[in-house]
Amino acid sequence: MTALMRAVFGLAFVVFVSPVHAQNADFPNRPIKLLVGFAAGGGTDVAARVIAQKMSEALGQGVVVENRTGASGLIAAQDLTKADPDGYTLMMGSQTTCAVAPALYHKVTIDPVKDFSGVALTGASPLVLVVNPNFDAHNVAEVIAMAKASPGKINFGTGGVGTTPHMTAELFQYIAGIKLVHVAYRGEAPAINDLLAGQIPLMFANLSAVMGNLKAGTLRALAVTSAQRSPSAPDIPTVAETALPGFDAETWFGIVAPAGTPQAIRDKLNVAARKSLESDDTKKRYIDLGMVPRSSSPAEFDAYIKAEVAKWAKVIKDAGVQALD
Repeated sequence: MTALMRAVFGLAFVVFVSPVHAQNADFPNRPIKLLVGFAAGGGTDVAARVIAQKMSEALGQGVVVENRTGASGLIAAQDLTKADPDGYTLMMGSQTTCAVAPALYHKVTIDPVKDFSGVALTGASPLVLVVNPNFDAHNVAEVIAMAKASPGKINFGTGGVGTTPHMTAELFQYIAGIKLVHVAYRGEAPAINDLLAGQIPLMFANLSAVMGNLKAGTLRALAVTSAQRSPSAPDIPTVAETALPGFDAETWFGIVAPAGTPQAIRDKLNVAARKSLESDDTKKRYIDLGMVPRSSSPAEFDAYIKAEVAKWAKVIKDAGVQALD
């Protein structure tokens, strides 16, 4: 290669590559959208709004939460796959959207492992079996006994088919050998509202979404679904210790970007997320809401999503959960 050819090639490389590097270095220079696939007030929405506020401060640009509800979060997920991989459209992913729902919907073409790039795991929340105060059962064993005495007569609500609360309830029924009736709502908050009104007697809810109701006494907690008691509610026993040894289920939340988002941008977002999670204010808000702050590198979160997809695929198969159109 002649000196002239090397010079021409070098100039071409600069012309084509420099704008990309400049764009990455300048990121972010406008507000960022953080999509949430569930209604305002639910666990995923709460997790998103807590972290968005602190990330806005860390990045010097607004991180704006947009709720796009439907299909267990898959409406937002599909919108994310269509977005430019430039870091300006993100999604607060969850166990529901990233690990469960894609396996339950026949028409869904999303592959979270291939279509999403992990930015950061942000937290986890145990679920809690909560009942309307007027419901007769006062512990998990009594719920199981009532369900065995009246199969298919007790309703439970969730924020939608395929959500982690739904999958937890299916796992609960499978292990306990009972049959409940699923009432799916368009988001966790509407289901909680009907539980408060006595339209449904019980549900598995994200602890973060019902913590205020438990403190106010408008709902009654029977058990958390995690392996250990929650630091946010240490007086609530676990399902495992009260009725079903070994029972363990919780939901997680984390920020994902469209596949192909430059590593430099993912790293910058990850630093902002971690800084936000290290804030004493964020930690307190998460714990007050029943969440446990967690963090990861982008690569660690990618690996975690892959493992969760495999784990919940087995639950769906073993519990015989039917796929949807």
